Amino acid sequence: MTYCLGIKTREGLIGLADTRITSGSETTTSKKVFTMHRPNHCFFIMTSGLRSVRDKAITYFEEVIEEEDEKFDKLYKAVNKFSEQVKRVSQEDKASLEESDMRFNLYAIVGGQLEKDDEPKLFLLYPQGNWIEISEGTPFTIIGNTGFGRPILHRAITFDESLEFAMKTAFLSFDATRLSANDVGYPVDTVVLKNDTFYIIEHRFEQKELDHIAEFWDTRLRETINELPADELKKAFYGKEITPVKLSS
Repeated sequence: MTYCLGIKTREGLIGLADTRITSGSETTTSKKVFTMHRPNHCFFIMTSGLRSVRDKAITYFEEVIEEEDEKFDKLYKAVNKFSEQVKRVSQEDKASLEESDMRFNLYAIVGGQLEKDDEPKLFLLYPQGNWIEISEGTPFTIIGNTGFGRPILHRAITFDESLEFAMKTAFLSFDATRLSANDVGYPVDTVVLKNDTFYIIEHRFEQKELDHIAEFWDTRLRETINELPADELKKAFYGKEITPVKLSS
């Protein structure tokens, strides 16, 4: 499984992806973020799903970039071209995968800013090749293991947050998923794209670098639970007295 997260804020974009690859009982590490840079033109792609399908789609897309990248002046045009490669791989491999009881399940998060984009854009691409744009209303999207990290994002993230706040929340979301799912883990890769810089900052974090943050969060979370103004919940421990019902013989 995978955990990839994209967040859009008024200041730019944050992306985070784990690197764990699980195949049966074997666990390896592999990068799940692809980036592209040239002057006034940059984007990243994060993927979840079968590794073989992902690698094939990215390889096809790299060939498209070599030939056509200068034609892409808005990010949605690059997303459309990547979508075509996903559909191409589906046509080639979907039937044989299904015969082997595997699903064609390539999802992608694409973020970036090209020459004519007025701001960084963020898209979620589905295995069928269709996509949606992530906007202010719900300014984040997750692919892979989506359930465990979502609650903190819903509680904390709005479009008006700073990139630093978004990165902290992204880490806590990943950490919640890592604790709950054995197939998500370190190292973790991050990308940051600030408005109108056209440059993606990439970094990889090892567990030993971030463990102190997780420990701090665990401690504060327990303290906060103890401090909750939850007197009403005490009723659960005494409730109403129930009168026993006498059964007739």
